[in-house]
Amino acid sequence: MFSRLQVYRLVLLSMAESAPLHTGKHKLDSKFSDATKVSAKDSKIKKLEIVGTEASYKLTERSGNLFSCPESESLAHCISADVRMGKGIAVSFKTKFGGVDELKSQGQKPGGVAILRRGNRHIYYLVTKEKYFNKPTYPSLQSSLQAMKGHCVSHGVTSLSMPTIGCGLDGLEWPKVRNIIEEVFQDTDINITVYSLPRARCKKT
Repeated sequence: MFSRLQVYRLVLLSMAESAPLHTGKHKLDSKFSDATKVSAKDSKIKKLEIVGTEASYKLTERSGNLFSCPESESLAHCISADVRMGKGIAVSFKTKFGGVDELKSQGQKPGGVAILRRGNRHIYYLVTKEKYFNKPTYPSLQSSLQAMKGHCVSHGVTSLSMPTIGCGLDGLEWPKVRNIIEEVFQDTDINITVYSLPRARCKKT
């Protein structure tokens, strides 16, 4: 099956191949003829660019410690809008990267993403619920992932590691979460690695 992006690219290729360089029977003057040649050249260049930008998204699941990933990789996890980070892996993020006041100052609501820059990597805080004692929903998680995707694409992030987000204490089901991740990122060049600990598996369907 083709993704929506692949279908769009195929349509563009078809249009580039079938579009005439000019219409009508009148003789073209030299100025218009030169412009047409440039347009044809540009069309070929655009066609090559389209062919060379196939999405190479990949999601890999791995058992182990999230923080053992290369420091060149950006990280992501879920938090509440009150930025409490008092349980689970959020505690490790708070200890390792700090920045609580900076995160709060960004004022993100459920469905948004707060971001810290640490060295050459970005640390993404997916805001999926209002208070620490609430539970996230699949729509709020998807909206946060969309927001993170936008930042990743605009800032050239191509490698991202995360835990089994929304699972564990938050109670979402990993198979559904994985499907959402793939739906959001399938048209990107981002490689996502998901780490899980054997003793802390997500709820299964």
